[in-house]
This record gives sequence, C-alpha cells and structure tokens, in this order.
Amino acid sequence: MNGGLSSLQARLQHSFSDPRLLERAVTHRSFSPDHNERLEFLGDSVLSLAVSSLLYDRLRDLPEGDLSRIRANLVRQDTLHRLALELGVAGVIRLGEGEARSGGQKRPSILADTLEALIGAVYLDAGYGTAEALVHRLFQTVQINPQMAATAKDPKTELQEWLQGRKMKLPGYRVVGTQGAAHQQTFDVECEIAELNAAERGIGGSRRAAEQAAAAAMLSHLKAKLK
Repeated sequence: MNGGLSSLQARLQHSFSDPRLLERAVTHRSFSPDHNERLEFLGDSVLSLAVSSLLYDRLRDLPEGDLSRIRANLVRQDTLHRLALELGVAGVIRLGEGEARSGGQKRPSILADTLEALIGAVYLDAGYGTAEALVHRLFQTVQINPQMAATAKDPKTELQEWLQGRKMKLPGYRVVGTQGAAHQQTFDVECEIAELNAAERGIGGSRRAAEQAAAAAMLSHLKAKLK
C-alpha cells in the first residue's frame, strides 16, 4: 500500500484488514474495471442510516418530516464534497488519464461518490458499528440544528414525503443508460412508483443529479394529475 493510502487510513482512524477494499474505494471507473461504484452504492445506505441515528440522538424534539429534510441536507453532494476535501480524498483518488486531465480530482460528484465508497469499504471491513463511528466523526465539524429543516426540499425528499403522506411505498430509482466517455458521462435514470404504475426519467451529469431530475419529473407528473 502506498504512502497516500496509509495516511488516509490514519485520517479515517481505521486500519483495513483487507487493503484491497481501500484500494477499490478510491478507484474511479475510468481507471479500472475493479472500481468503486458498488462500494458507493453500499456506502450510500450506511451513510443514510448513520446520519439518521446521529439526528435521532441530537435533535430529540423534531418530528420525522423535519429529520428527513435535515438528513437530505446533510447527505447531499455539496456536503459530502466538502467532507471529502477535509479528509484529503482528492490526493488519493485513482483516475484514468482522460479523467485526470479534465480535473476529475476536483469534481464534486467524484469526491462525494468516493467518500461514500470509503464508508462502504469500512462497513465491509469492520462492520456497521465502525462505519457508523466514522460517519459520526466526519460530521463532527458540520453544524446541525433544527433550523436546517427550513431549507428548501430537494425533489427526492419532496417526492418521498408526498408518498409517505399517502401511506405509499418509496419510489425506486435505476440507471437506464449512460452516454459519453468515462470522464464525461451523462446518466439516464428512471424513477418508478409501482403502486401508481408511473415512471419518469431524468438526465444528469452524475447518478445523484439524474435521480433528482427524475424525481422532479415525477413530482410534476403527480401534481398535474391532482389539478
């Protein structure tokens, strides 16, 4: 393991039993077929649960809806991008030559996704408790207060609350396709609500952005039906 990854372990306060997990977590798809997207998928869920437990303990008087809005605020790309920068992730990401030339090490979506992959890697290496402790350490420097609930809702959160208010299941998101070179991909994502037999698509420069666009399209569809 190189010195950069050894230093990253120290900053994570976790020494990997399986160093291959750490190497995969910092590997972008433009660098190798053994990249971090599956770890990112896992880390996204671990992150959401860990932030939920943090908010449950810290904001004891807030109702579910407000907690959901604050969680969405905390796990969005710009917050994760800042945390990744503080952790020094940019210096260790493994990128393909084209992605590196185009400034991939500074791209917010890549940094945010890599941070999620690292959380997923820690979870696989040492279990949920260790991953949760990592997330809580990462968010020590983030100001968390009840006023964050007043922040405008993103489309995914608004759609989730719309469905929950009607006792319906949460929507499903899936990547329908991608276009462009690995370092300049465009994602096409479908948002589906099975109970309503409804599906809408969204396009974005990252999976998250495409999901938000799909959720916004679904909200427009649902609100038009209610008119």
